[in-house]
Amino acid sequence: MKIRLLGKTPDELKRIAVSAGLPGFAGGQMAQWMYVKKVRSIDEMTNISKAGRQKLSERYEVGVTGYSGLQTSSDGTRKYLFPVVCTRMKGLALTDDLKAPEDTLEEGAVEAVMIPDDDRATLCVSSQSGCRMGCRFCMTGRQGFHGHLSVADILSQFMAVDESDRLTNAVFMGMGEPLDNYDNVMRAIEVLTADWGFGWSPKRITLSTIGVLPALERYLDSSRCHIAVSLHDPFPEERLSVMPAEKAFPAKDIIALLRRYDFSGQRRVSFEYTMFSGFNDSIRHADALSRMLKGLECRVNLIRFHEIPDFPYGCPPDAVIKRFRERLDANGVLATVRASRGEDILAACGMLAGRHKGRFSADRVL
Repeated sequence: MKIRLLGKTPDELKRIAVSAGLPGFAGGQMAQWMYVKKVRSIDEMTNISKAGRQKLSERYEVGVTGYSGLQTSSDGTRKYLFPVVCTRMKGLALTDDLKAPEDTLEEGAVEAVMIPDDDRATLCVSSQSGCRMGCRFCMTGRQGFHGHLSVADILSQFMAVDESDRLTNAVFMGMGEPLDNYDNVMRAIEVLTADWGFGWSPKRITLSTIGVLPALERYLDSSRCHIAVSLHDPFPEERLSVMPAEKAFPAKDIIALLRRYDFSGQRRVSFEYTMFSGFNDSIRHADALSRMLKGLECRVNLIRFHEIPDFPYGCPPDAVIKRFRERLDANGVLATVRASRGEDILAACGMLAGRHKGRFSADRVL
C-alpha cells in the first residue's frame, strides 16, 4: 500500500524527501507541484531527478482520488460522487504509514456539489461518510456514520472536480459534521489557506456545524474562516426533537460561546434555519429567535426544506417564509432566504446521501 502525499506540509514532505535520499528542499518542490500546479503523479514533478521520483514512487503517491460519478442539474449545479476509504476512530488523523491495529476502515462514497453563480463557483465539501449527529430531517444523518475522511480525500474534492481551477469559494456543508473530524478538516483548511498551499484567503471558506463543543471554540481560536451554525429552532425541546445533538450541545451554550468573539470585521457568523411547515415557522418562533440572537453580529439564512420520506413536516408556503423573514428584519436580525440549488439531482441542503453501486478497493494508506 502506498502512502498519500496529498495533505502533508512542507516540513513533512522535507522529511519524506530526506528519507528517500533527496535534498530537503525537494519537500518544498513537492508541495508546489501538488498545491500550486495540482499535479496528480510524482512523475510530473520534473524538477526532481528521475531517480528521485522513482525512489519516491516506491512508497508514495500524490493520492488524488478522482470522481466516479457526476450529475448535472437543470440550474447548472453539479454533484460529484467520490469513492473513499475512511476510518471510524474518532479524532484520528492517519499519518505516514502508521496504522494502529484497532483502526477500522470502511469503504464507501461521498458527494461534493459545485454551485455556479455568475462569476462564483462554490464547492460544497464533505468531511465524513455519513454523520453521527442524527438530524432527523437530513438524508446524510439518516444513513448513520461510516467514517472520517482523510485529509487527502477532503482535498481531492477540490482537485478532482472539473471546475478545480476556477473555484472561488468553499463551504464545508456537504456530508458529515466537520468539527467531528476536527484534525483532518483543519489540516485541509491549512493547506487551502497557506502560502505554500492553495493560497486562498480564509474569507473564501465557510464551515458549517451543529455546534460541536469544545471543537467549535478551538476552531474560532485558530481559524479566520467563516462559521455557519445549524440552529433550526429557538426552543430547546423542539430543537431536540429534530436534532439529538441539542442534548450534548445546547444552542444556548453555542450562542454564549459565539458572543465571546468579534464578528464585526471580516470573519462572519451565520445561522442556518431550515423552515418546517407548522413546526418552526410561526411568528412566535421568529420572535424567540430574535431574542436569542439579540446583539450578536450575524445573519440568519432561511432554508426551504426539501422533503424526505418519513419526516412529518413539509416546506411552508413562500408567503409564510416571507413573513418570517420580515419579522426577523423588523426585530433587527438580518435574514435572507437561501435560493435552492440542485434539488432535481438531490444536491440541495440535507439531501446528500453518497448513493453508489459496488465497492471500492482500499489500495493505499490514508
